[in-house]
Amino acid sequence: MQSADEKSLTFELLAAIRPVDGDAPLAWLRAGWADLRAHPAPSLAYGAAFALCGWLLAATLDHTTALLSALVTGMLLVGPFLALGLYDLSRRRERGEPVSFFASALAWRHNVSNIGLFAAVLAVVLMVWARASMVIFAVFYEGAMPSFSGFVHAFSALDNLEFVVFYLAVGGFFATLVFAVSVISVPLMLDRRVDAINAAIASATALARNPGAMLGWAGSIVFLTALGFATGFVGLVVTMPLVGHATWHAYRALMPEPPSGV
Repeated sequence: MQSADEKSLTFELLAAIRPVDGDAPLAWLRAGWADLRAHPAPSLAYGAAFALCGWLLAATLDHTTALLSALVTGMLLVGPFLALGLYDLSRRRERGEPVSFFASALAWRHNVSNIGLFAAVLAVVLMVWARASMVIFAVFYEGAMPSFSGFVHAFSALDNLEFVVFYLAVGGFFATLVFAVSVISVPLMLDRRVDAINAAIASATALARNPGAMLGWAGSIVFLTALGFATGFVGLVVTMPLVGHATWHAYRALMPEPPSGV
């Protein structure tokens, strides 16, 4: 049961959520690009970290395609937490504060308990998805286990159609679930030190009130992430900072003014 204060906080957060136009994601991306151009060094450092993670996964798990594909695609699931530093860079620029990679890397300390809890939940979801991915490979993939490039080819050429359909369906379920509860929750916890549950509720409400814009935003994230993967992870150096900065502006557009007392 929620206390009276918790119920009041939930109501104030939900009341603060604003409707946005269907083309709002384009404005968020433009604003994110402006942030990246304003402070390229710290932004691209985060992008390089994403790319390095991809390369390390590919190098160490090349012969375990089911797990590799799950962890690579799972970057979409834990991305909202991994981009925390990028949100802080945008936040600092917005406030006219000094921008520093090292300060942004420690931004989680502003609300460590709730951000940590949310990160743990995302990690559990990633582990469940990794297990589900291996089961789908075992049940639906026809023929010998492919290399990661063979896995990508199966999707691009629509080989093993039943496998592709089930993989996309199950993966899409996990991605939709995480997107619903995280689209603005991490920036919200960073900015206003809200608890993880209320942040997730606010995020899901923002999605429900703006389905058109949120669908476009989800598509933009998937496209930019896929572009990064298609370039051998090199493109992630730019696309991931762009998504991270733009996510901050999505949060600002959906919740432009802090509720009283938050």
